[in-house]
Amino acid sequence: MTLDITVRGSAEQRYPAERATVSMSAAIEGAERQQVFKDTVAIHDSLTSQLRELVELRAVGPWSSDQVRVFSHRPWDADGKRGATVHVARVQISAEFTDFERLSGFLDFWSGTDGVEVGGISWDVGVKSRRSYEAEIRKAAVDDAIAKAQSYANAVRRGKVVAVELADPGMLTQQPEGGAYPMAKASFSDTSTGGPELDLTPADIVIHVDVDARFVAE
Repeated sequence: MTLDITVRGSAEQRYPAERATVSMSAAIEGAERQQVFKDTVAIHDSLTSQLRELVELRAVGPWSSDQVRVFSHRPWDADGKRGATVHVARVQISAEFTDFERLSGFLDFWSGTDGVEVGGISWDVGVKSRRSYEAEIRKAAVDDAIAKAQSYANAVRRGKVVAVELADPGMLTQQPEGGAYPMAKASFSDTSTGGPELDLTPADIVIHVDVDARFVAE
């Protein structure tokens, strides 16, 4: 009689960051709506002009910028009364850097410019690299599943295990009782840091892969 063995294999590796996506905005507020709009557009034009130059230098890849939005509000003062109308103009900008040295200089300049807000930096590997890395780690996860299954078989004095099903977590044709497994995932570490100093030395990107497998052993 054959023995059915179902296990989950896991593997992960760390890789150096290859790209950084910067989120920032040009934002001005003031008493005069037209002046606020004009000042924000001026900052936006200077910022995007530099991004275009960095694209030519192959330091920046894809980048995007929304249209300028202008809105107004009346803030409350310390006595609970509504103050004068304040107009705000804001435009969001996102840019992907592959040259971290130029990124450092870019942020060093713009983070000290009035009317510019740096929202954060997200680090990652490149798209092609991610696919290649995940393929390597997926194989390691399968090797881990085989080793687990064989360990179970050895414990009950059975022979060599043979794989009959492999799947992302939760996708085997028959799940054991007790609930479904979580969905398969490849997760990436978030290395953004808070505090008064900007740290442009990213931690390694962690890629993790799980695989479910069913084996039989004689």
